[in-house]
Parts: sequence; structure tokens; C-alpha cells
Amino acid sequence: MLILASASPRRHELLLAAGIDHSVRPAAIPESRRPGESPSEFVRRIAEEKARAVICDPQYTVLAADTIVCLENQLEDRVFGKPSSDEDAGNMLRLLSGRDHWVYTGICILSRNRRIVDLSSTKVSFVELTEDEIQEYTRSGEPRDKAGAYAIQGRASRFVSSIQGCYSNVVGLPISLVYRHLKTL
Repeated sequence: MLILASASPRRHELLLAAGIDHSVRPAAIPESRRPGESPSEFVRRIAEEKARAVICDPQYTVLAADTIVCLENQLEDRVFGKPSSDEDAGNMLRLLSGRDHWVYTGICILSRNRRIVDLSSTKVSFVELTEDEIQEYTRSGEPRDKAGAYAIQGRASRFVSSIQGCYSNVVGLPISLVYRHLKTL
């Protein structure tokens, strides 16, 4: 039996759509980035901590994931998790406007005798957003529980000019990567 260590309805729906039977048991852990920790190290560590927080019986397999949005530059990576407020969401969207960014999802699969920790990365390009578009989208409420303050599968799809990589990763779970690992158990 697979346990999804997440409260994300999107992750649950992606697994259902892929025909992967599972139950849901959310993990509540602090999600703070350590000094000097790269975005990819951060999401892999958080995914593993989530999986370890819910593992209860060796007969079960636990899947956990963590997703962030990252603007990379030479001086410092800007990492965006879920916005803390509508104002925070608007600020994130202003920074993403007209730019490329990366969506990183760390996954962890724990089973009786295996520990798999992996990463999926997808490059996303946004069109230039007007202040009215940002305000309208923020007022819709959709950005509130989304890394980077947007849902590619929702209203924000109109802001995405291109993606390079796994679409379901941007939604919150790289299904193909998860499936490939589950087949090895």
C-alpha cells in the first residue's frame, strides 16, 4: 500500500489520474531552508523529512514531495514557497513576470528496504504581467496555497509562454519520475 505524505489535493489528483492507488496521510514538518542549502538540496531534504514523519509500518511504502519555485541568478537564488498573504503572492508574481524560473520538486519514497530520494526540475517562462492581471489573479484566491503563487493548471496557465520539462512537476508531483521509481520496488 502506498501512502502519500501530503495534504496537497493536486498531488492526490495526479496520482489518481495516473491510476496509482494510495491513501493520504499528511505530514506536518517545519519547512525552513538552511543557510547555504541549495534549492535542490532543500526540496530533497524536506521530502525525506515528510516521508519519515509518517512512516508507521514497514509493510507500507511512503511517498512524499516538496515543490518550490526558484529565480536563479549569479548572486543569490530567490526561492518561493507558498505565499504568506495576497500581498506576498503579488510580489512573487511581479518578480516572475516576463522571466524564466525553475520549479523544483524533491521526492522521497521509503519502503521496507529502500530509500529513494530524487529531484525533478522544470523551466517555466512567464509572459509580462500587468499590475491589473496580478491584482485580478491574486484576488481570485488561486495563488494562496501554491509554490510561487501560481497554478499552471488553473487561471495562471495564461501567463505561461513555455515550459521545458515535466508538466506534472509544475503542478506539484513529477508523476513519470515517481512511477519509474515505484516500479523498482
